[in-house]
Amino acid sequence: MSVLSSTVVTRGVVFVHSSPAALCPHICWALESVLGSSVRLDWTSQPLGRSLVRAEVSWAGEPGTGARLASALRVFDNLRYEVTEDPSPGTDGSRWQHTPNLGIHHTWLAANGDSVVNEDRLRAALRSGDHSSLRREIDAALGTAWDLELDPFRHAGEGQPTRWLYRVG
Repeated sequence: MSVLSSTVVTRGVVFVHSSPAALCPHICWALESVLGSSVRLDWTSQPLGRSLVRAEVSWAGEPGTGARLASALRVFDNLRYEVTEDPSPGTDGSRWQHTPNLGIHHTWLAANGDSVVNEDRLRAALRSGDHSSLRREIDAALGTAWDLELDPFRHAGEGQPTRWLYRVG
């Protein structure tokens, strides 16, 4: 009797929007520790900061890899990054954003890439009472402050190459 094993695979991207150049090897090692394979990033200058660089890498692996990547990078306080994980069977997509000023933020993603705010967060925002508080709670749930801080860094790297990495159970 043979047993069929099915491995669910998802994909995602790690965007390092800005990092001090001295952290480059440490970032590669952190990614390698999660992906279980060698990582080589093509670092390019980040025009928005002297001595800052940027890179991005696409990955494939089991669901939950995005969370592990975001956690591995979280130890670097002066790093701006985003990690995405596409939805897969039985698992929602996710995005983690980190800035030195704001720390880390997680949001779930719909299949089309829109942020999804769960019912509990919306109910908490409605309980807050006033309209301005509701707006702040929705902005917090959507990660608006992170988007505003990361957006200039995102655009500064347009046209840069993407590298794919694969890790399958």
